[in-house]
Amino acid sequence: MTEDVLTEGLKWLTVAGTSVLELWAAIPLGFALGLHPLLTGLLSALGSIISAYLVIQVGGPLRRWMLRRWERKNKQSGKMSTIWNKYGVVGLGFISPLITGAPLGAVIGISFGAAPGRLLLWMTVGILFWSFVLTAAVALGIASFLSA
Repeated sequence: MTEDVLTEGLKWLTVAGTSVLELWAAIPLGFALGLHPLLTGLLSALGSIISAYLVIQVGGPLRRWMLRRWERKNKQSGKMSTIWNKYGVVGLGFISPLITGAPLGAVIGISFGAAPGRLLLWMTVGILFWSFVLTAAVALGIASFLSA
């Protein structure tokens, strides 16, 4: 019984830990490890939220370092810049977990000068939304595959 608890705990930790780096990888991993879809989605969201929170907490020094390192013109080009200019922190926080992953999305938001509290709020909303959508897509895909 102790081995079962340890094994389950390691599965949970693996999924949440993988999600700290990449939400896209954690969800299929949770299914591959045999975790329930709801648990997989929650653990994946939790890991991504933790990574966004940690990046945002070190945001001030990180932003100063980035601004010294990169010229402004490099910061103002690309897909994230377009999203930022059009939708602000709401758009960036919502879409970046899907496009860039939570840690890089948080770095981008901080480099654009987003308020840490608002950025974390919208990153959390985006992470929860995309965790639900991706988990449902994988679960439906597996169900469809198994029923064929």
